Amino acid sequence: MIAFPEISPNVFELPIGGMTFALRWYALAYIVGLLAGWRLVTRAVNTPRLWSGAAPMTAEQVERLLTWVIFGVILGGRIGYVLFYKPGDYLADPFAVFRLWEGGMSFHGGFLGVVLAGVWFCRREGIAMLSTGDLMAMVAPIGLFLGRLANFVNAELWGRPTDLPWGVAFPGEAAQACATATAACARHPSQLYEAALEGLILGAVLLWMVWRRGALRFPGQTMGLFLIGYGLARFAVEFLRQPDAQFVSPGNPLGLAWHVGGWGLTMGQLLSLPMILVGLWFLARARR
Repeated sequence: MIAFPEISPNVFELPIGGMTFALRWYALAYIVGLLAGWRLVTRAVNTPRLWSGAAPMTAEQVERLLTWVIFGVILGGRIGYVLFYKPGDYLADPFAVFRLWEGGMSFHGGFLGVVLAGVWFCRREGIAMLSTGDLMAMVAPIGLFLGRLANFVNAELWGRPTDLPWGVAFPGEAAQACATATAACARHPSQLYEAALEGLILGAVLLWMVWRRGALRFPGQTMGLFLIGYGLARFAVEFLRQPDAQFVSPGNPLGLAWHVGGWGLTMGQLLSLPMILVGLWFLARARR
């Protein structure tokens, strides 16, 4: 197995008065991902050859869209985590919803938050929704890649036990869970699997389609490819990812959110299936 590298979850710590301000890698991933996406979208709308006609928005509108995307990511990600994964815990302690520093964000919730923010912004500004969705889909893998790397640094969202040579001995709760198990304490680095599939590979495909194949000339195509690619990648990695503790029980050791007999799906897989179906619909619509 591979020993988990000793990386602090904080980029730096700065004492201010009697308190300590710390910038965490996870927060930095959000910041860099959003800024990089903003710059790439701005470049795309300023590149006439990518469009069959005029670009759907101006660079100034891209800046305003960024503000609403930030709200959509944070609010949607938090609310989605509360509703999809731990509704009972937060009903018992409602004020815990606001303790963002304790962690707990859902990609699917953040995705829905961005969709709602994008729809509202497009209606307010009179912008084509499909083309806007294509632009946001084009840059989403940047944030996914950085976010999954931050998950690895935080030693969270680790995978199931494995005896493969690249299994990682994660510290903390992962090590405690292994101490009482018969399997080795090495676990799949599922965060890195997702960073590669959802970030590097999917991102490279989308950028190639946009900049080399003119995908933005067919509204909905890039968004459809993103939804299908992310849904398939997440669905596959869920087989190797440690199930959420709240779904695990003696009768359900695999932590399936839905199961009949010996078959079932995790919460991540259930939430990814609609993304794949919607993506197929957008792709078929764009081809027509």
